[in-house]
Formats: sequence, C-alpha cells, structure tokens
Amino acid sequence: MSSATMASGRMTEAELRAQEKAARKAEKERQKRIAADEKAERKRAEKSGFANVNNPRRSALMTVICAIFAVYCLFPFVYLAINATKTQADFTSTFGLGFGKTFALWDNIVTVFTYQDGIFGRWFINTILYVLVGAGGATLLAIMGGYALAKFRFPGRKLVFAVIIGAISVPGIALAVPQFLLFAKLNLTNTPWAMIIPSLVSTFGLYLMWIFSDQAVPDELLEAARVDGAGEFRTFFQISLPLLAPGIVTTALFTIVATWNNYFLPLIMLKDSNWYPLTIGLNQWKDQASTAGGQAIQNLVITGSLITIIPLVIAFLCLQKYWQSGLAAGAVKE
Repeated sequence: MSSATMASGRMTEAELRAQEKAARKAEKERQKRIAADEKAERKRAEKSGFANVNNPRRSALMTVICAIFAVYCLFPFVYLAINATKTQADFTSTFGLGFGKTFALWDNIVTVFTYQDGIFGRWFINTILYVLVGAGGATLLAIMGGYALAKFRFPGRKLVFAVIIGAISVPGIALAVPQFLLFAKLNLTNTPWAMIIPSLVSTFGLYLMWIFSDQAVPDELLEAARVDGAGEFRTFFQISLPLLAPGIVTTALFTIVATWNNYFLPLIMLKDSNWYPLTIGLNQWKDQASTAGGQAIQNLVITGSLITIIPLVIAFLCLQKYWQSGLAAGAVKE
C-alpha cells in the first residue's frame, strides 16, 4: 500500500471521529433544548391550571399524599396478615402490629376449616354459589340489556334511561326491608333464592355496559355484519362480545365484590346458619364471645377474614388490565 493511500485512510478516520464528536455535541444540545422546553411548558401549565399528561410535573406534595393514602388502604390487610399468625392468647396480650410468641398461621387455618364441624367451608361454598349465580346472572343481564339499549332504538328508551339513573341513586339498604316483606309473602326467606334473586339486578352494571357498548362497538361494524347475512345473536356473540371484554370484566368485578361483601341483605333474609355467607358467618363468630358461656375466637375471625379477601385480591390482580381500561371508557372524547 502506497503512502498516499495510507494518508488518505488516516484522513478518513479523522473525519469520522470529527463527525461522531459533532453528532454527540448536537445530541447534547438537543437534549438541553428539550429539557428547557419541558420546563417552560410545566411553568405555563402551573399558571394556566392545566397539566400535560405527556409531560407531567413532579410534585413532592402529591407523592406524600399518595403514600399516605396507600398506607391507609394497605393497613387493614397488614393487620390481618400479622394477627392471623397469632394464637388467641397472643392476640389479646401482644401489640396489634407485632407478631406473637408463636407463629400459628397454619394451625389457625386448619382450625378455621374444622371449627363447628367445618361450618366455615359451608359458608365459603354458599358465598361462591351466590357469586356465581347472582353476580354471574347480573353481569349477563347487564351485558345484554346494556347492548340492547345502546344499539337498538325503540319507544320509551329515554324513559328507561331515566329509570336506570333513578335506580342508581337509591341506596341498596333502602330496598332491603321492602325486599324482605316481598320475599316473606312468597315464602322465599331463609332460602338461597332470597340472596340470588336480588343479586341478579345491577343497575350500575347495566348503565356501565350501556355506555361502554355505545362506544366500543361501531355501528358500521354491525351494519356490515347484517349486510353479510349475520343474525342478531351471531352478531352479538361473535362480533360484539370480544369488543366488550373490558366492560364485561369491569361489570363482573363490581357485581362480584357487591355480592361477596353483601352483609345487610343476608342478615335480614337468612336465619339458618347453613345458608349464611362468609360475612354473616364471621360476624356470628365475632359475637360469640358476648354470649353466655361463649368462647372468644378472635384469632379464627381474623384468619377467616384473611382467607375471605384472598379470592378478591387474586381476581383484581389477574383482571387488572381489563377493569382499568373499562373504567376509562368514555373518559376521552374521540
């Protein structure tokens, strides 16, 4: 290789290094300009009162408030988890947020499922039954009713909307006594039907599916399916249902939680402990110590409460992405 060629090669390498250095310098200057623009935008947002979600400003105050709120929400769960590991003696003699002398979590779990001939297992099965039939039926009715109200036009549609809004504003506890009197006339009290039939109605779920169906299922898609010869049932099950998945999961979670945590309705409807759900059964155990000759079993109540909330926690964690997107439906106008 000649000396001229080598010199030419060295000059080329020098030029490449110079270009790389210039590119790095230009990138640094660009990053500085972006940071300055974002800072200026945050200042403008603070003055106008509006924030840009793509360029959020950091707030120490909001971070502290969110941390306090998180501690407030997690505190009951931490209390249950700690005290479920204690014996009855440790529960009454040790600090509430400290562990006892004996780690008795497994013993407490075994005792919960064997105490009073395993009545806790019966309560758990009853709750599952009420959730599957009651909450499942409420979700199905809400899906079909909401879809029909959103995609079909018929006389009285506005009246139905007004009735639904009015029903949402009525607290469920106000309807418990009239429901009890009605079921007493039908001789359905102290039966599973007294829990299942009222649970089949979810006005909020119907309203939620109405709004979600109106936005998630394009009318043009339904018209195309009808032109291709698809019937209404086929259009609903094969085309609309997949699009409604986030709303369905959100509605299902709301109805499941409402049925799982229902307390006042079974309290007035059920007298036979064999049909109790978990809420009434655990409350009966809690009040056992106040009866004549009753035995205090707070450790079993705490352990049973911890077991009770675990299915709900698992359901929320597994379906989190669906119900979050379902709750956000309608928040943004396209």
